Amino acid sequence: GIKYPIIAGPMFLVSDEPLTAEVGEAGGIGGMPSLNWRTTEEFRAAVRAVKAKTKTPFAVNLIVNKFNTRQDADLAVCVEEGVAMIVTSLGNPKETIRRMHEVGGKVFCDVTNLEFSKKVQDLGADGVIAVSAGAGGHAGPTSPLVLLPYLKRNLQIPIVAAGGISNGEQIAAALILGASAVQVGTRFIATTEAKVDEAYKKAILQATPDDILMTKKISGTPVAVIKTPYTSKMGTELNFVESWLHKNPHTKKYMKMLRTYIGSEALRKAIVTPTWKEVWSAGQGVGLIDDIIPAREVVARMVKEYHEAVDALRSHQ
Repeated sequence: GIKYPIIAGPMFLVSDEPLTAEVGEAGGIGGMPSLNWRTTEEFRAAVRAVKAKTKTPFAVNLIVNKFNTRQDADLAVCVEEGVAMIVTSLGNPKETIRRMHEVGGKVFCDVTNLEFSKKVQDLGADGVIAVSAGAGGHAGPTSPLVLLPYLKRNLQIPIVAAGGISNGEQIAAALILGASAVQVGTRFIATTEAKVDEAYKKAILQATPDDILMTKKISGTPVAVIKTPYTSKMGTELNFVESWLHKNPHTKKYMKMLRTYIGSEALRKAIVTPTWKEVWSAGQGVGLIDDIIPAREVVARMVKEYHEAVDALRSHQ
């Protein structure tokens, strides 16, 4: 039910009601994580606020591992409020797929490899978000030049390309490689609607692909962030004790919860207020972002660039 195959990636503490709605009004589909709101009640209010701003479908990201104690309650909100699409990450989506399909909703699952892609396909997922190298957040290790055609060769469900996509030329490339759509994250941080600290937006404009580093200090698994004096000092690897506690069967659950809480708080503080503890998530697509513009203009520009790229390809035939 959307005009363009462009999904605004649900970003922690970045994707709010206005940004989600504006992408939908522009012809794409906006996305927001349920955990952007501190309680399930606040999340329900946010869903209703988006529905009041746009009649277009939008997506909600649910973390479906056991460390997210709100997943069942937030899923119930999505079912009851008629959310069109859920994007799952970091866990088993079986129950989410079952519940959403009962009400005619769609479920796409974040994946980084073929093994997990086949598992979610067997569970009935409507599609996968192929998170490749270069993505913000929990990026995958594989180049999109390989991951997209590899998944296309081995799956029967639609594939959404994610990782570093910031312009229309990249959308054309992703569709050529086998994707049915794209998910765009970092480009939508540098928009007028994104309610993040201006220093974060400026960091997006100034950063190069070489400024993106992968750190385990946020959640225990590699997360892409912009290199700053603080993240450089923080380091990228868990120390020996942290690593042991993360692997020990008696302590790993609690360490995962603690690490995720500490990392989330660091991201939250850096996103909403000026601080020397700058922890800003972003993908390698920062190198292709030069301005802060409305979300509708981002979509319109990408569509224009896509058609120009396709026309240029045709002229070379």
